[in-house]
Amino acid sequence: MRLFVLILLWFPALVWAADIRIGLLAWQGEESAASEWRPLLKALQDGLPGHRLHAFYFDLKGMANAVSDRQLDFVVTNPGHYVALEAQHGVTRIATQIIESGQDSAHTVGSAVIVRSDRTDLQTLDDLKGRRLAAVSTDAFGGYQVVWAALKGRGIDPEDGDFVPYFTGFPMTRVIDAVDSGAADAGTIRSCLLERLEAEGKVAAGRYRVLSPQDVPGPCRRSSPVYPGWAFAAAPQTSPELAREVLIVLLGLSPRVTGQTWGVPADYHPVHEMLRELQIEPYAFLREHRLESQVRRYWPIAAGLVLLLIFWVVYTLRVEVLVQRRTRELSAALAARDRLAESIEAHRQQMEHLSRLSILGELSGTLAHELNQPLATIGNYANSLTRRLERGSLSAEATARAAAEIASESERAAGILAGIRAFARKRTRIRERVALLTLVEGAVQLFRGMIPDAPPVELSDRLPEEQRTVTVDPLQIQQILLNLLKNGLDAQRAAGCPEAPLRIELTAGGASDATISVRDRGTGMPEAERARLFEPFFTTKPEGMGLGLSISRSIAEAHGGTLDAREPDDGPGLVLCLQLPVTPVTDKDDEQAD
Repeated sequence: MRLFVLILLWFPALVWAADIRIGLLAWQGEESAASEWRPLLKALQDGLPGHRLHAFYFDLKGMANAVSDRQLDFVVTNPGHYVALEAQHGVTRIATQIIESGQDSAHTVGSAVIVRSDRTDLQTLDDLKGRRLAAVSTDAFGGYQVVWAALKGRGIDPEDGDFVPYFTGFPMTRVIDAVDSGAADAGTIRSCLLERLEAEGKVAAGRYRVLSPQDVPGPCRRSSPVYPGWAFAAAPQTSPELAREVLIVLLGLSPRVTGQTWGVPADYHPVHEMLRELQIEPYAFLREHRLESQVRRYWPIAAGLVLLLIFWVVYTLRVEVLVQRRTRELSAALAARDRLAESIEAHRQQMEHLSRLSILGELSGTLAHELNQPLATIGNYANSLTRRLERGSLSAEATARAAAEIASESERAAGILAGIRAFARKRTRIRERVALLTLVEGAVQLFRGMIPDAPPVELSDRLPEEQRTVTVDPLQIQQILLNLLKNGLDAQRAAGCPEAPLRIELTAGGASDATISVRDRGTGMPEAERARLFEPFFTTKPEGMGLGLSISRSIAEAHGGTLDAREPDDGPGLVLCLQLPVTPVTDKDDEQAD
């Protein structure tokens, strides 16, 4: 019966007994870690008789993989690695290690940068610029990251090439070997490791010294600020009851038995801040937003964009050069066109002048007859005055009458010469408003004055009152009319009827045009010849040049008008029609006329 009761009392323990898997970071190697953690594991096993403890030793990556695969119930690791496991896998710290007696668990872990004592060129951390610094690995918290943060705070960053890291891997004693052999100028190790190795006789006392030692109490020298101690953390799948049970035993352990002290979980915020500043796990994602990270990630796209930008710049510059070249060519072409237009205009004016001179040359035979009458009259009156003076019969009345006739005839001769001089003069074209009837009458009078045997000119004015004014160069229009009258006279002479009258009609050519028609009674002209009548150098006269009508049409077109030829409606001959735009009469013009 008593045996049965004992079995019943032990049965729950047998039923609820479970394995506890603890992962420990072997920063000095598995053998050293087993020796270091054996007292703690034995004390925990004694305090947890209903459980079986199993210890597993890992490096940083191995422990992360084990937690990810849910192979561990608890982990013991450095502060930096704990923060990464907490962020990535959800582990939860239940206790923080205290290294020295009476020490605050929030200010426990630090690092020491050591050099050989004979390196007098290295006195402070600032002297590490440009040197080789030995460390365990980039993931080692006390073995690299703490010193990295301290150096970065001094403006010395390996990512900027300020010093060259030399990673040795675990165990951490390899860092000391690298410094001793000269492979590195200095090395970073956990604080208190140098003192422990000196106490164990593994390192000669005084062979190494610590750079920039912090002025803090305690036996351990360090070159960096201190951070919370190692974390004892529960895995995500570990039950709260088991975690609480382990925590109670852990906090009750005597440091005389384990050589360690564990306190309540410390605030790891300083660790977070340091890792965020270094932009490493769990804050490595911050690097993705840096410019160099973006360049490394998107360099193919960036290179493509740069190439496109270069192509666009080159294309834009090429287009700009072509535009400037085409602009210069166009400017040169426009300038050449303007020069050509000016030259053509000058030649046209010259041809117009030559045409007027040609008309005067053809009519020059009549000038002697026109001037002969007034000159003969002047001579007769002058001789009469002389004879009367010799006979003594010169009276005041006769003298006055002779003087008046001489003055009248001289004015007549002067008028003939002034008209010819004005017609022949080369001048700048000036357009003015003139009455079309007055302009035609003046041309007829000049024509009759130049040709003594000129035929009669019949003038018919059928223009409405509002279409009697044009804005033209009077001399040029006069040149056209003289040319048309002379051509009509030549046609009638060729037909054997020089005495037949020439007819001029003024009619409305539309709502805004007036037409001057000059009709002769010659033999007319075949349609084929009439189609070429206004071509330069085309003529039916043996002595003609074929320029008069061509120049006359160009003058008409320059005034916005036309010059054409047609057959008359009755009888033989030819009708040349000059059409000009009229100038509307305004109210102001009517007031001035009144």
